[in-house]
Amino acid sequence: MNMALIYPMFQAAQTRQVLKKMDPNPPFMNTYKKLFNTQPSCSCDLVSEEECELPLIDLSLLHTENASRCKREIAAASLNWGFFQVVNHGISTELLDRARSEQVSLFRQPFENKCKDFSADAYRWGAPTATSLHQLSWSEAYHISLSQSHDHPFKHNTITRKTIEELAASLSSLAHLLARVLAEGLGGDAAYFEDNCNRETCYLRLNRYPPCPVPGGLFGLIPHTDSDFLTILCQDQVGGLQLMKDGRWITVKPNPSALVVNIGDLFQAWSNGVYKSVEHRVISNPNQERFSVAYFMCPSYDSIIQSQAETAIYRRFSFREFRQQVQEDVKLIGYKVGLSRFLV
Repeated sequence: MNMALIYPMFQAAQTRQVLKKMDPNPPFMNTYKKLFNTQPSCSCDLVSEEECELPLIDLSLLHTENASRCKREIAAASLNWGFFQVVNHGISTELLDRARSEQVSLFRQPFENKCKDFSADAYRWGAPTATSLHQLSWSEAYHISLSQSHDHPFKHNTITRKTIEELAASLSSLAHLLARVLAEGLGGDAAYFEDNCNRETCYLRLNRYPPCPVPGGLFGLIPHTDSDFLTILCQDQVGGLQLMKDGRWITVKPNPSALVVNIGDLFQAWSNGVYKSVEHRVISNPNQERFSVAYFMCPSYDSIIQSQAETAIYRRFSFREFRQQVQEDVKLIGYKVGLSRFLV
């Protein structure tokens, strides 16, 4: 064969190998080839009927004569929506921007580096147990335990570690503030959250949703409810978050100045169903990547979740028992059942 033809072909092959090694995206198509071969499209209902702006609450009012009204708005949003947005929340734009910059740099590393440098507990992507495209999440994430007994996944990157820890501390303070307000709205014991939810039990998740080339799209994150008390979400301006409202999916319009808060399963049980843990999901984008950071307010595994209502909807259970039941359901039937397992 003519060497003048062979050399360009060799160069092209080398270039493809270099680009592959530099690619930040997980190998979704190769890893889940069997699913794509048997189900060429997800055929999921990915389109919502409308876009909405979540209830918007100005937390600076908590320090004014309008504090009572602000607290009522938080409780009403938790009851009627299970989701709301907060502004003037006390977390600086500078810190949020710095954290986003560090997050983007982390995720844009070559995929090979991300897999090599972090344990399976810290870096995750896709859905290893998926048996259909409906169970596949087109996303990757760093799960960061805030417990001092765990090795920090960024222990060798001082700037990133300090930024993440600063963000976690700020989100923790905000989560405790909101939990106190919600507990007081029920006439409950706000000290419960100080006693049971701390640095040792809560965690952060850094999310990236790569562009998805699959025709018709896929879930960036499959429909679910959160298995915690409450979640605080810092997201970018690439839309994709949807929630279930009045029996239909609606798209949440991103707000550049707000953080999103949602009620988790444990608060729904603790409030005897007053506050709602609402099903939500993320839809993949064919052209743009999406970033978000989620703070999960969780108790210790031995913490008891119990409503103080005279007639309780849910039986008394520990967080450990709840988590184990969720894991068993996912393993056996492919999805989380959640609170309905704990009805009286």
